[in-house]
Amino acid sequence: MEFTQVGKIINTHGVKGEVKIYPLTDDIYRFNKLKKVYLGKNKVKLEIENVRYHKGLVIIKFKGIDNINEIISFKDDFIYVDEEDRIKLPEDKYFIYDVIGCVVYNHEGEKIGLISDVIQSASNDVYVVKDYNLDKEYLIPAIKEFIIHIDVDNKNIIIDPIEGMIE
Repeated sequence: MEFTQVGKIINTHGVKGEVKIYPLTDDIYRFNKLKKVYLGKNKVKLEIENVRYHKGLVIIKFKGIDNINEIISFKDDFIYVDEEDRIKLPEDKYFIYDVIGCVVYNHEGEKIGLISDVIQSASNDVYVVKDYNLDKEYLIPAIKEFIIHIDVDNKNIIIDPIEGMIE
């Protein structure tokens, strides 16, 4: 079963077993639709009892967890959803974790590097491409003018950089 990170437990909230979640999703209100999630490295399955929001964070109460001591061990752990609860993206849209690790080639087939990070900005994402041989980083805007093809299944991206973008 594949799991997708949707948040990180940053702290407990009160003494009755609630947790504060930093959302790792563009749609913070997607937590309203979730019935179950998986916590931590071992993917402990828990049912959601209540969800509320405060200052950009998600506060969740899980069924059967009624004491701070029962949940504190999950502090700094990630919250996951399974494939059933994973958001379906439109065509030509990708999760950040799908593009990180992709090998980037130019349109002539020359290897540029590996995507090491994605910078999110108001206008568009920017792929950080690391060339480990030259110890350089390139910033490639994730727009159709530069991105020719993305194949996340085979972890390949083909770009058409303008002059000066890759030096």
